[in-house]
Amino acid sequence: MPSRDNAPPSQNPQLGPTAPPQSGLIFPFMARCYAMGGRYSWLLIRVVTGVNLIPHGAKKLFGGIEGTAAFFAGAGYEPALFLTWLVAVTEFFGGILLILGLFTRPAAAAVAVFMAVAVQHHYANGFFWGGGGYEYPLMWGVMALAIFLRGGGACSLDARIGREF
Repeated sequence: MPSRDNAPPSQNPQLGPTAPPQSGLIFPFMARCYAMGGRYSWLLIRVVTGVNLIPHGAKKLFGGIEGTAAFFAGAGYEPALFLTWLVAVTEFFGGILLILGLFTRPAAAAVAVFMAVAVQHHYANGFFWGGGGYEYPLMWGVMALAIFLRGGGACSLDARIGREF
């Protein structure tokens, strides 16, 4: 009988249940790395998404509300001031909640909704973000949708308190 250390990663209690089975890997020596990284990969996705949202919300909340509201009004989004506050709060506080993994699904849903509106707004400019296209909001919207569907994951405050939406 093989020892625990020689057991396939999917059965090794030190690596946890996220370890891929060694038999299907092209590079079996990477199994331990995949197993250890797999636990933290969802945390990485959540944190990077949140970190990218926070500065956009901060810029609006701490000095850009009126300018953004004027832009929203000019684009036909009314009531512009209310929507600007809604987006700014969603970006700033939603980003913080995504990083923490707290109220993860509602925060991600709010981000996904306003990114869907941003995709619609930029759609006429084509795909590439450099030309004003929808590439950037589409990517972040899909990330937010994925986070909404999966939830905070094992490394979240939602999991720590044992409650999710």
